[in-house]
Amino acid sequence: MKDPLEGKTLEYIVTQLVEFYGFEELSQHIDINCFRSNPSIKSSLKFLRKTPWARTKVEKLYLSIMDQID
Repeated sequence: MKDPLEGKTLEYIVTQLVEFYGFEELSQHIDINCFRSNPSIKSSLKFLRKTPWARTKVEKLYLSIMDQID
């Protein structure tokens, strides 16, 4: 079975989530500071790349809404 995240970069995933939810609502789904305090794609990527548990949450949320945004 093909991995649904294959070929999708973390930047793509975060960008899609931000476009779908906006940072404010995204921070309600995933309670991490990079989505609440002065959020940006760049700062979020920096945090998520070095924080595996947070990246996993982001990927799971993306998978749950993937059919609505792709």
